[in-house]
Amino acid sequence: MKKQVCSIVVLLISFLFLVTLCPSIEAQTCRPSGKVRGKTPPPGQCNQENDSDCCADGKMYPIYKCSPPISSRTKATLTLNSFEKGGDGGAPSECDNQYHSDNTPVVALSTGWFNHRSRCLNFINIYGNGKSVKAMVVDECDSTMGCDSDHDYQPPCPNNIVDASKAVWKALGVPESDWGEMDIYWSDA
Repeated sequence: MKKQVCSIVVLLISFLFLVTLCPSIEAQTCRPSGKVRGKTPPPGQCNQENDSDCCADGKMYPIYKCSPPISSRTKATLTLNSFEKGGDGGAPSECDNQYHSDNTPVVALSTGWFNHRSRCLNFINIYGNGKSVKAMVVDECDSTMGCDSDHDYQPPCPNNIVDASKAVWKALGVPESDWGEMDIYWSDA
């Protein structure tokens, strides 16, 4: 009888340990791999469409080579980006060297999730605002570099970003006045 009680107590303690550990597993993030110093962009060189930030002279920005672990429900921040020529996305998309209409559901993923182009032209499902949308990965939101001409003098991307076209925001039913940043979940489609 004592062995059964001890076994039950051990199982209960193990279960409680796992339950308390699980929230911290989802909250884990990778650590910064360094910093980049901001430079004042030359006049007209930082496109602030969609409220994009420009680097501040001397400010240190963290850089990341990794992103949080991917699951069937990966927590992320949805941001707004224009993948059109002249948009705040800058150059053509990395996956296909093309520009994409703001009316097409496309995204750029933070460097770790972009994973050396392994998700290029694949679809992800995005869940937010009580809705979901399928979008194609066409670009990287560079978490390893920034504040230079190649990155439109914008800071490095955080490591947990799904940078989305206007079509994604519309499909999620978010009022245009609320576009910019939103907590979401995503998964590979």
